[in-house]
Parts: sequence; structure tokens; C-alpha cells
Amino acid sequence: MKTLLVIPVRMGSSRFYGKPMKNICGIPMVGHCYYRAKLAQGIDDVYVATCDDEIFNYVKSISGNVVMTSDQHERATDRTAEAVEHIEKERGCQYDIIIMLQGDEPMVAPPSLSEMVSGFDQPDVDIVNIISEFQSYEAFADVNNVKVVFDKNMSALYFSRETIPSPWKSRDNLPKYMQVGIIAFRREALNWFQDQEETALERIESVDMNRVLENGRKIQLVINPNATLGVDTPEELEIVEDWLAKDPVTAQYS
Repeated sequence: MKTLLVIPVRMGSSRFYGKPMKNICGIPMVGHCYYRAKLAQGIDDVYVATCDDEIFNYVKSISGNVVMTSDQHERATDRTAEAVEHIEKERGCQYDIIIMLQGDEPMVAPPSLSEMVSGFDQPDVDIVNIISEFQSYEAFADVNNVKVVFDKNMSALYFSRETIPSPWKSRDNLPKYMQVGIIAFRREALNWFQDQEETALERIESVDMNRVLENGRKIQLVINPNATLGVDTPEELEIVEDWLAKDPVTAQYS
């Protein structure tokens, strides 16, 4: 199977403007995402998809692959889908697997990206999502973090911004897992997803993967072996910088 990884990213984050270009250990955050994706086994091509000249020019400066997309996209999946069309036309090929790595996930472990590709060895798997374990109850309770519960086969049951499973009996020994902004699709499944109308629970939770579950399709989950954190605030940027400074993977590209 031919695999493409796309990093959809823009400067205009409402919570933290310009975060993709914020330096972490001397490298812009989007650079960490790009370099880590390039280290993953089983991925044929890695591209950044953006609507901003600053990001485009930076990726070009490190000899990276980048495409310009519309500035009208509200969701990362929409930007990714547009980028795939441009890249397939440029490359003259069609990809079997599309991985979407959001540009505020610089702590991703390259082996987790490789494991996502392996997940499609199962013929009934169309979509794979990385998750990680919460490191504190405060992070678990934060509505900015999307929680997920899953069955014994690691298939997603539901995504929510509320604390699931419920801590009403006890906070101890809860399986507390967070959805990470890294999702892989079979090419057909990405097309299908783009064609579906927004669903009720997707709208209520503001979690687009609920669209998949509400339509009766399966999402396979992969646990990132390390803690991870999507960067939405300057405070989170500091936490991530401290972690990446100690991570041996960073030394492979910095």
C-alpha cells in the first residue's frame, strides 16, 4: 500500500495565533512534526498543507514538501482532502492510505505512525486514530481535550469532551484516554467522510470522528507509547519544549 502523510496547518489559530511557527528547541513546531513524520517507517511521502506564506516558505527552506491550500477551510480534514488532490496530481499517482498529522502534535512518536499503517493490514479497518493516556485528572476534565472510550478490540465506541468513562463512582483506575490529532484513512474512507453531512453528536461534541461512528463505521485505535500533548496555549508550548529537549528522537533531526 502506498502511504501519504499530510500535515494540515495554518497560522490563524483562535486560541494561539501563529503557533505552528513558534520555536521549540530552536525548531518551529511544524518542523518537529515534519521531521518526526519523515522518521516513521512505512510512509512513502510527507507533505505540509497550508494557506500561509510563512509556513510555506519555512518548509521550502528545509527542503520539505509543501502545498498551498485554500484559506477557507474550517476543519483539518477538509484541508487534507484538498492537499491530497494536489499531491496526487503532482506525483502522478494515487495513495492507498492517507495519514493526517495535525501541526500542533510535535510529540508524536514515529513508531506510532508506522503502527497506524500496519493497522490497515486488517481488511475491515478503514480509519485509524492515535490516542494517548492522560497524565492528570485536570487534563482529563479539560473540555479542550477530547476523550475516547473503546471496546476490547481497540475499536472506538464514542468521543466526548466530557469525562468518559464517568468518574461518578471513583476517580481511581479509570481508563483515561485522549484523542490525538493524528488520523489515518483509506483513500476511499477519506472520500466517504468528506461526502457525509455533519451529524448530531459530531455537532454537539464538536468532534468530527463521531460522524464516522454515527454512520456505523469502525475506527481502530492505536495507543501512543509516550504521553503526548497538542499545543493550544503558550503554557503547553513550554511543557512540550521541556519534553522534546529530553526526547532522544529529537536528537535524530535537531
